[in-house]
Amino acid sequence: MKLVSKKYLLPFILITSLFFMWGFARAILDVLNKHFQESLEISITQSTLIQATTYLGYFLMALPAGILITRFGYRRGVVTGLLLFGIGALLFIPGSAMLSFPIFLVALFVIGCGLVMLETSANPYAAELGDKATAASRLNLAQSFNGLGCILAPVIVGGFLFSGGSGGVEVPYTIMGVIVLVAALVFSRVSLPEISDSSETETRHSTANTGLAATIRDLWKRKTFRYGLLALFCYEVAEISINSLFINYATSDGWMDKATASLVLSFGALGLFMVARVAGSAVMSRIKAEKVLLVCALMTVAGAVAVTLDLGVISRGGVFVCYAFEAIMFPTIFAITIRDAGKNVKIASSFLMMTPIGGAVGTSLMGIVADATSMSTAFIVPAVGYLFVLIYALKLKTK
Repeated sequence: MKLVSKKYLLPFILITSLFFMWGFARAILDVLNKHFQESLEISITQSTLIQATTYLGYFLMALPAGILITRFGYRRGVVTGLLLFGIGALLFIPGSAMLSFPIFLVALFVIGCGLVMLETSANPYAAELGDKATAASRLNLAQSFNGLGCILAPVIVGGFLFSGGSGGVEVPYTIMGVIVLVAALVFSRVSLPEISDSSETETRHSTANTGLAATIRDLWKRKTFRYGLLALFCYEVAEISINSLFINYATSDGWMDKATASLVLSFGALGLFMVARVAGSAVMSRIKAEKVLLVCALMTVAGAVAVTLDLGVISRGGVFVCYAFEAIMFPTIFAITIRDAGKNVKIASSFLMMTPIGGAVGTSLMGIVADATSMSTAFIVPAVGYLFVLIYALKLKTK
């Protein structure tokens, strides 16, 4: 069975480019923590406000994004997201001119609002561009380009910021802002087919006639949706917190310097993440997604616990185990959850895209633990997040 039919190939390629863009934007955050700790002389805990404000944008804008794409379609959702993304990136120019951490945080909040608009549009759209049976594999394939963006961001931006040159953080953000605004212009001119069936038409009518509250009540009656929402939140607690403080962990005991850590984050950790996501897409075309998720959840719990125990080389290897086996979690849980959303896929997607707020929670908790104890001990936070994903996978297995 083909992942994408010929008639949907071009829309799939265009939408997949968005996965790259937001992967790049989110991965830059992992470099900003260490950069701002040094350039603005702030603590690890203070630097985690970078993630907190970005993912607060996700949380607050997710539901409005779902409403917008339900009423006006995926294309307008994409264009709106790109405009917010580009404007937020350009706000780094006044932030750098005044060396103001609050202005940087405002810029990141606006970027977060734009990214959630993109993700709320692109994730369900990629899942719907073909047979429902291959939705998880198709979404994992699209998400692999998200992984490519994640790889390139730390090496390009980290290499620039940590090279000791004269340019500041506004340079990469200005370039990115211009590119994103050009992309907004392109998407405003192209035609993306709306994947609409009778249930989608019902959604518009039911939302108009019975209101958003009734639509939300319908979703919350579904156990698969509730459990999937919690599982994605816990995954984001783990994944984002590890990414955000990887450089801190790698430099905390002299394992490597910050420039090397940035390269290892790109080509080692996130490179492994991308390869694992592509491999996961292939594996799930043959093995049920629920079974793959269970194995991966077990391995991530083991990897995070190994880091927490501070076992030298074994613990360092545990970090990479987490990257390899967490790779398929987001697209797999997302696809399983919206599969049971019935006629309310777009609104369900908007709720699922609130879950990166878990990254704000996880990174803040990890920063507090790290400042009070050590970076190794702080991995107890992602370990707990992965444990909840494991419980979710076990519930799916027993169905």
